[in-house]
Amino acid sequence: MMQAGVFTGYFPYTLEETARRIRALDFNTVQLDPHFRDIDLSAGQITKDKARKVRDTFRDHNLPICCISGYTNIVHPDPSERARRLAYLKEIIRHARDFGSPYVISETGTFNTESDWVAHPRNRTEEGFEDCRAVIADLAQTAHDHGAVFLLETYVNNVVGSVEETVRMFAQVDHPGLGLLMDPTNYFESHNIDDMDRILNQVFDTLSGHIRIAHAKDVKRSGDDKSEKHADIGDADAHEGLTFRGVGEIELPAPGLGVLNYDLYLKRLSEKHPNIEVIIEHLDEADVPRAKAFLEGRFRANGV
Repeated sequence: MMQAGVFTGYFPYTLEETARRIRALDFNTVQLDPHFRDIDLSAGQITKDKARKVRDTFRDHNLPICCISGYTNIVHPDPSERARRLAYLKEIIRHARDFGSPYVISETGTFNTESDWVAHPRNRTEEGFEDCRAVIADLAQTAHDHGAVFLLETYVNNVVGSVEETVRMFAQVDHPGLGLLMDPTNYFESHNIDDMDRILNQVFDTLSGHIRIAHAKDVKRSGDDKSEKHADIGDADAHEGLTFRGVGEIELPAPGLGVLNYDLYLKRLSEKHPNIEVIIEHLDEADVPRAKAFLEGRFRANGV
């Protein structure tokens, strides 16, 4: 059966307290955000001993780490900024097995310098795609060299956003060091959200073989608020990837608060991945019990 997990970053505490609180909610797996109040895992500060301490602490609480957050703008147009971001992502990748999982995740980035989630004209060009392809190929090789797998997460405003672009990227980077983080909400825009079932079926008809981990959030039209939306999750130092809730026409709330056809999503996901970890996101600590109950209710209703 499928397993519900949660991002550790929604619990802004020390390592031990974070693990204790998540286990008290009856989770059995987590996606690791490498940030705790009592251990420095910032750029240049990750060591084998630190990574293994994190791994063993979660294991001691019966919370195996199934994947690791490495979110950053991998195609940032400023060369020095891109180099800085990729260096930290590769540092995480090199220590992935020490943390307890081979899977390290990032979205594919944007050439917009103001936000990691806002579109840019270069994102839709051949030159932009080729630039991104070269970066992803390098990340896949780095991961493979260290017994890891880089998981690409799509997002509509990034270089790889549509189903077609995702298929093309996997065709051009056919590498054992590359996999897919499945989050169906990231494929929806104002022009296709009303054609949800067709898009969901297209996603799974074409991409199921690449999936390694799945996410659980939701999607809906944003109404009058077209701004970039961020939530207060109780941690002033939280990475923006944890606070982001959508931009423009589309909002990305917590699971159960939008219009995603969860029954079709989980049915199609279970066909080839019946025991996959599904990681809850886009919420704060107080909303975790509700979201977990919603997701596990859909697991039960669909027999997965």
